[in-house]
Amino acid sequence: MFLDRATIYVKAGDGGDGCVGFRREKYIPAGGPAGGNGGRGGSVIFVVDNNLSTLIDYRYRKHYKAQNGEHGQNKNMYGKDGEDLILRVPPGTIVKNHETGEIIADLTRPGQRLIIAEGGRGGRGNTQFATPTRQAPAFAEKGVKGRELWVDLELKLLADAGLVGYPNAGKSTLLSVVSAAKPKIANYPFTTLTPNLGVVSLDIGQSFVIADIPGLIEGAHQGVGLGTDFLRHIERTRVILHVIDVAGVDGRDPVEDYFQINQELRLFNEALSQLPQIVIANKIDLPDAQENIERLAAVVAKDGRQLFTISAATRQGTQELMISVWNLLKDLKAQEPEEQALEEQVIVYRPEVEHAPVEDFTIRQDDDEYFVEGAGLERLMSRLDLNNPEVVEYLQRLFQKIGLYDQLRNMNIPEGSIVHVGELEFEYYE
Repeated sequence: MFLDRATIYVKAGDGGDGCVGFRREKYIPAGGPAGGNGGRGGSVIFVVDNNLSTLIDYRYRKHYKAQNGEHGQNKNMYGKDGEDLILRVPPGTIVKNHETGEIIADLTRPGQRLIIAEGGRGGRGNTQFATPTRQAPAFAEKGVKGRELWVDLELKLLADAGLVGYPNAGKSTLLSVVSAAKPKIANYPFTTLTPNLGVVSLDIGQSFVIADIPGLIEGAHQGVGLGTDFLRHIERTRVILHVIDVAGVDGRDPVEDYFQINQELRLFNEALSQLPQIVIANKIDLPDAQENIERLAAVVAKDGRQLFTISAATRQGTQELMISVWNLLKDLKAQEPEEQALEEQVIVYRPEVEHAPVEDFTIRQDDDEYFVEGAGLERLMSRLDLNNPEVVEYLQRLFQKIGLYDQLRNMNIPEGSIVHVGELEFEYYE
């Protein structure tokens, strides 16, 4: 079964909580803080696997969660990091944010990695909060929650050349005779319901991948006949091989077919009309083919494209066609920029809001109350126990350090006003 779309939920592991602990040994009754940090949660990572060709593994299972980090322990023992969760996808997979539609990454190269959800950072143990004036802190941080989101996976086949044309034009037959692919072939429209890939090997070091895209019909760019599902696979190809039934077996006009398919390509994506296109007049062994070839050759030449006449059924002209396709692909590849080194192909998805600094905040007035808003500050406070008096004292010093009190003073807010910072609220006094 071919599956080229999937929507899944990914959840990185939560960071382990920091530990509140103190050194208690014989003859050392007050040894100071000894709480270890929590371990980092595991991340969810997509890895491109060249052995995969579909997204069918994600059809039945929709939820994927990485391992949580372990909590810190006494005696300054750090919690163990959670294991990363590796999700393998085929080359050509596009990863999108399901909620926003944002394209996060286009994974095309084997071994390429996308860290889609980073594991939460482990909370700091109380040892990390010790200062010369606070030598025995009795509080620690909670671990950061791992990122979670729904993502859309969309596979676009990676092929050097794509076969397009009306149903029953002979695309599958051509693929079967020039490669080892064995697509389903029959004399009725829509025999091919899923794209097929084949490798054309002309000689040592002379091979390329060709894709048989299911037959297109009028209105395909609007989704008629699952047209948009098929058309997007053509977007990655370097060359379009436009197969036309020049004998008009199904009663269609070959010239009209040529114009209509190109119109569908252009309406779906203007860039497709700019791709190199080789026009293939198939079924020249059948009656009525010769009188249509001259008409078709005239319009193809006007567009500046090559026309090859073949019979896929008898293999007439197919070898010469494949050699020309190979030569064209070789020239196109020579013009492309060199690929980045694999070491650079590690992508990390980090929404900026999740990495805002603590100092980045704003103050909003609502009637007689004031609200301090900042993603970094709120994220920090969510990891602390606000019922702990030592935590409140720690935050007071932090607010002084980041300039929160100075901004309140500069706003000339009345004394006794209520100020909200996340879930914490206090009355403001000079």
